[in-house]
Order: sequence, then structure tokens, then C-alpha cells
Amino acid sequence: MSEDPAPEPPSGGDAARARLLELAHARGSSLAGLSALIGRNSSYLQQFIRKGSPRKLEEQDRRTLAEFFGVDESELGGVPDSAKDKSYASSRGGALGDEDMYAIPRLSLAAAAGPGQFAGGEEPFDNFGFSGRWLRENGFDPKMLSALTVEGDSMEPLLRHGDEILVDRGSRFERDGVHVVRMGDALMVKRLASAGAGRIALLSQNLAYPPIEVSLEEVDVLGRVVWKSGRL
Repeated sequence: MSEDPAPEPPSGGDAARARLLELAHARGSSLAGLSALIGRNSSYLQQFIRKGSPRKLEEQDRRTLAEFFGVDESELGGVPDSAKDKSYASSRGGALGDEDMYAIPRLSLAAAAGPGQFAGGEEPFDNFGFSGRWLRENGFDPKMLSALTVEGDSMEPLLRHGDEILVDRGSRFERDGVHVVRMGDALMVKRLASAGAGRIALLSQNLAYPPIEVSLEEVDVLGRVVWKSGRL
């Protein structure tokens, strides 16, 4: 039986949250245990269902849960496989000859290189075209990549206001580097470094911003920044 107290039904008719709660109760799985299954802190899915934070499950988390319950990802807020195939379909011809191209979604929310800002909707408004060969040479799965815009100056000169960054959502915090993280509703891009057992340091490139040290449970690492683009 589930160890969780019965959460209140999700508000706003959110089918994905309602379905996840239904599946957990049917399987007798605790939300804390399911959070551990996807590598999150114990309250992650409780917050997702009760508070709507995050607004959507990350693709890797959704896929893991769907495989665990034996359901299609669309039941947990994903898109049907047929739609995914169209979204990431490769095209032939053009400037790259017969090399395949992948459409990487540009998200309308911004990753703040400063105090952070609230994450809005996460539906793509456009996409970047990337060479499939380049993605494979760098070991990237196109389905796990998203593009975000940097706001603020705390990561200058490495990342400037208005730069667009490519985030690998399949890459968790396993080594120091620049990552996109969520603390509560604030989305930030910071250099991460281990700060002792169970703790992590969020570092700015701009020395005018002091380091932030928190426990690993206080921050969700959404992905590693693997590429940047900016105007000259």
C-alpha cells in the first residue's frame, strides 16, 4: 500500500496529474518512492500534483514513469509517438546535402543569469535546426535538447543577456559545469560545484554575484548547458 496520505485531487482538471495520482494508487506506489525512481527529492511529485510545480514533468522523468506503469507517455502529459516523430523528423537536401536535420524546440521561458525569474509556459514557440551528424558526434539525443534565452548579467562574460543556450535535459548533475536549475519557481543558469556531502554551490561567472550554497534537495537540476549562440 502507498505510504503517502491521500493527496487532494488536482485542481484545474489537469489530466496528467490526475492520471499519475490514479496510477500510483492503483499500483500501491508512494509518491516519495516514485520521486526516488526518477532521481528527484522525496517531495518532488507531491509538489507536482498538489502545487503544480513543476508545471510539466521533464521528458526523461515522464518516460521513466510511463515505462514503470506500462502506459503511453501521453497519459502523463507527453505527446503521442506519432507527433514526436513529426516534431523531430529529419529532412534531406538543402545546404547540408543529404545530411539529416533535427528541429530543437525554442522555449518561451527564460533562464535568468541573475536572481532568477518565474518559469512561464513551456510550449515551444519556434525551433533551431541542428545537423544530425553534429548531434551524434557530440553524443546528444535530439529529443532531450531544448533552447532557452539567458536574461541578466551574472554569467558574463561566458553568457550574456540575450544569448540562447542549448540545454541537454538528459544530463543530470554528475560533474561540475554550467546547468539550468529550478529553485521553487525560479529558473536560473549557474555553474554548479559540489560543496560537501549533500550540498551544492551555485556559482556566477560575474564576481559581483556571491555564491549560493544549498542542499541538493532544494534545487532541481534540469539539464546541462552544452552550447550557446549570441549576436555580435
